[in-house]
This record gives sequence, C-alpha cells and structure tokens, in this order.
Amino acid sequence: MPTTPLERITIEPKSPATSCVIWLHGLGDSGAGFAPIVPVLALPENHGIRFIFPHAPEQPVTINQGSVMRSWYDIKSMDLHNRADMAGVLESEKRVQALIQEQIDLGIASKNIVLAGFSQGGVLSLFTGLRFEQSLAGILALSCYLPTADKLPEQCHPANLATPILQNHGERDDVVPLSAGKMANALLNAAQYKVTWQTYPMEHSVLPEQLTDISAWLQERLLA
Repeated sequence: MPTTPLERITIEPKSPATSCVIWLHGLGDSGAGFAPIVPVLALPENHGIRFIFPHAPEQPVTINQGSVMRSWYDIKSMDLHNRADMAGVLESEKRVQALIQEQIDLGIASKNIVLAGFSQGGVLSLFTGLRFEQSLAGILALSCYLPTADKLPEQCHPANLATPILQNHGERDDVVPLSAGKMANALLNAAQYKVTWQTYPMEHSVLPEQLTDISAWLQERLLA
C-alpha cells in the first residue's frame, strides 16, 4: 500500500458517522468538483454519512499532449481497448483500497461504504469494487467503462458479487460513448452481478434529476 494517503475533502455529517461514500472525480478535476453535491442530495438531517472526495495525483496525460493534471491513470488513446494504462489503474486501485481500509480502521464497516466515481473515477470505482476483498454497500459507476474493455477485470472477488451496482450514462456522451457503458453493463449482467442501468438525456455530465435518483439509491444502501 502507498505510504502517503490520498489528499481529500471530507464532509462530516452532523450526527456521528456510521457510513461513508468515497467519490472519485474525473480526469483533470479534483475532489472539489463533486464536493458541492452533498447538500443537493437532500439527505435526512441526521443521516450519518461521511463523504470523502479524494484528489487524484498529478501526472502527464498522453491524450492531452502530455499535459500534467490530476488523473487516476494515463489515458493513452481514445480507443476503448487501449485507453487505460493498466499499471496506473492498479497503482490507483492500491490508493483507493488504502482509503477504504482507513475508514474501516476508523470503525466504519465495509458493508457501510459506497465506492462512487464519475468518468475516470467511475472506471476506478468499478474496477476496485469488483476486486475488493470485503463486501461493500454499493458501487456507483457514472459515465464510465471497464478499463479491461470487453472482459471483466481479472481476480474479481466474490465478496462483492451480490453488491448493488448502479450504472448511469448520458445518452449524448461524446467523451465516454454510451456503447462503452453498455458493454460494461452486459459483462456485469452476464456474470450475474446486481447491476442497475439508467441513462439520462445528457452529455458527459451529471443532471439534478440524476442526483435525486442517486440520493434515493444511497439512502437505500446506507440508511435503510
């Protein structure tokens, strides 16, 4: 595991935290990009959910002419089969695993932790969640794909075979094609994961209506 914990924005509930959502941002963004959604989710006053928005490390990104930006892994090509640098995916997976373990060590059971992410962060949340060796409360995969393209990741762990997975995608997404999300969904369904697929009339983004649906899903996972 990495010795340096991920920098992050943490939003504590008013009540003592009994559960946690770890939300991973997209390419070139930071944890600050999604932190403002917490009040928009309109959770109950005494919800007890800690939200953690980690910042990806900065690194050169090939498809952006080698520009240095926050990125969970290098993106080498727009071709789905060669898009993700798997060495980088595996390194970031270790960092996210360490963050999950940190919360477990603080007293939040893995079954009360949701791993969420958008775009590149969604890729990492899906990949890490499928391989994590303890059962999670849920995996939220927004506007993303599997880094292993047309197959499931190697060494998927049975601990999360029954974990609810929510996949959302924009019908007009021109960054991560809808077909890439559908491919991941088909693979998950074929392997009998508990996956729910929902599309929205949007580009590569998040809609208020979508956040309302996500809030209901989170409450079912963590507050029911």
